[in-house]
Amino acid sequence: MLPVGRAEYMRMSHATYVLSPWSAQSGLSMPSIERASGVYLYDTDGKRYLDLASGLVAVNLGHGHPAVVAAIAEQAGRLCYASPALFNPGRAQLAETLSAISPWHEGCRTFFTTNGAQANEDALKMARLITGRHKVLAAYRSFHGSTPGSGALSGENRRWPNEPSAMPNVVHFFAPNPYRSPFNTTDAATETTRALEHLQLVLEYENPESVAAIFIEPVVGSNGVIVYPQGYLAGMRALCDRYGILLVFDEVMTGFGRTGETFASITFGVNPDLITFAKGITSAYVPLGGVMVRESHAKYFDDHVLGAGHTYSGHPLAVAAGNAAIAAYRNDNLFTRAREIESWLREGLGALRDRLPMVGDARGIGAFFAIELVRDKATREPLVPWQGKSSAPLLAVLRRLRELGIYTYGRYNCVMVTPPLIITKAELDEGLEALGTALEESLVH
Repeated sequence: MLPVGRAEYMRMSHATYVLSPWSAQSGLSMPSIERASGVYLYDTDGKRYLDLASGLVAVNLGHGHPAVVAAIAEQAGRLCYASPALFNPGRAQLAETLSAISPWHEGCRTFFTTNGAQANEDALKMARLITGRHKVLAAYRSFHGSTPGSGALSGENRRWPNEPSAMPNVVHFFAPNPYRSPFNTTDAATETTRALEHLQLVLEYENPESVAAIFIEPVVGSNGVIVYPQGYLAGMRALCDRYGILLVFDEVMTGFGRTGETFASITFGVNPDLITFAKGITSAYVPLGGVMVRESHAKYFDDHVLGAGHTYSGHPLAVAAGNAAIAAYRNDNLFTRAREIESWLREGLGALRDRLPMVGDARGIGAFFAIELVRDKATREPLVPWQGKSSAPLLAVLRRLRELGIYTYGRYNCVMVTPPLIITKAELDEGLEALGTALEESLVH
């Protein structure tokens, strides 16, 4: 017999043998999740948690969708691996479907990867090959992955561990943030104008003819779910057109129904040149990512070698999950369901903002929201300095949420609220009530 209960043993085993991401390892204490269904996770003690984060803004279909699970099992019995150099019907079907649901009338071709970080690195490589240019721009308040290349694209402090050896020729710029303007305004139109003027100035100082691409999350993801003011993305598109720069949308979080359309580019009516994706393509059941390249650019590789490849590119189990997931989004009307969820989140999180002194802002789009925590609502003084050394107050909130049976995550002053697209209003109300309780009990003294 084990000297301790099974659940405690599994937690001890994890702490002893597993390195957990983005954390000092000493003293970590998290639930040990062993199964999930719908919008709920279950740990080894049998405790249930409402997954208010869709894992990591990934499990858009909820956990255990039977059609996707069945497709993975059926594929496993038929073919588990085929070299990406070989043609494969599952890959072809998924790429054709992605072209059909893309924002481009001309369609697209897709290069498959395992995750979003790879997708962003490959998109950068493609942009450099297509344009013959070497520089790339990305926003400071952004996250594009933690590998050396994608980590260099990232603008926030998860970039720092890659330095000084991070990928060269990456230049960062400030993008709009209506709640905490880098451009000293509270007016949205002025924010857009000044942000575009700033981007224009950066381009001029970097020589726009040397810039291959601009990378942008169409909605800022884990850095606070910032929805850019009207006109900003369109203005960025116009700058790219002026200088022959490729516009890359990182839709790893915003893709596959999260903003109420198949892609955020459709939500905002701005067409990029490349789209990177991951997460929701399989509802995170099997790792899969990729780069969608609009046909007018993809045809470059008809006569030029595409210098990219991965052992697991378009893995048969992954593309089977992707095909089944997209069918489920369509069959269950989930690509647009976030529009309904948005109304619930605006009302519920808005009520928390109005009632609680520590909630400075509640913002988002579709099923993609966050709240920002402050010390003083009038001055907007943050709870802790952004990219500071400590996020202890936020960790206390998240810990109390888990005690109340709710799982989500956040960074510094921001708590993510990004539920699966299958959530009901009653289930969401359960989560928002617990969020209010956790905020009051953790932060009001």
